Amino acid sequence: MNDFGRSRLLCADDPPPFAVRRPQGRAPFVLICDHAGRRLPRALGDLGLPAAEFERHIAWDIGAAGVAARLADRLDAVLISQTYSRLVIDCNRPLDAPGSIVTRSDGTEIPGNRDLDAAARALRAREIFAPYHARIAAELDARAAQGRSAILVSVHSFTPVFENVARPWHIGMLYGNDARIARILLERIRAEGIWTVGDNEPYQVTATTDYAIPVHGERRGIPSIGLEIRQDLIATESGQAEWAERIAGWLAPVPDWLR
Repeated sequence: MNDFGRSRLLCADDPPPFAVRRPQGRAPFVLICDHAGRRLPRALGDLGLPAAEFERHIAWDIGAAGVAARLADRLDAVLISQTYSRLVIDCNRPLDAPGSIVTRSDGTEIPGNRDLDAAARALRAREIFAPYHARIAAELDARAAQGRSAILVSVHSFTPVFENVARPWHIGMLYGNDARIARILLERIRAEGIWTVGDNEPYQVTATTDYAIPVHGERRGIPSIGLEIRQDLIATESGQAEWAERIAGWLAPVPDWLR
């Protein structure tokens, strides 16, 4: 089932495209999780995929939502997270990027994404992508109007093995043109002598491949960082709790260091 010919994508019994945790959070951190959810709008059925595919990383960032929620609670920070699977539309890709709505992901064909016309693509962008990013923008606008500082932290996770190549990093610091937070965290984490931390690994942030940090962070001049945590470390609730506590400890001094 696809969204051809529909005027609306989300039905009355579909959840909103984003969730907000700790909306009154007092910390300067604004946490976002672009790939938190793996739901599908009811109108799209299963996109032609078996249920097992929605357990895989192609549908969501495994463990990221759990880490982000615990991190929000630990820091007293607002968290804005995406509800729907990245297979519907990827909320961390520019709308004109090839990865915005994929027809194939890590070897899996996505039948429900084939042959979408411009109207069908626009429907997904209007009802899922746009409201999520509008809520992030509204949060940052409100802080600016109130004279409150903001530090954007985007929480993601990555697969331990990709295309048969093992990835050694426990966590990666991702950034584009603004490396202020990354430099602080790289120095601090490496000084512990325990963790293998990636400097723009396993991915890099660019304006052509990423949306959240370039648009909400760099365009506003807001300090920003993407955190990529290896999925096998946070696949369980205990792992999520452990890493949230660890990351909170790394992040907590950042506002003072940026002054």
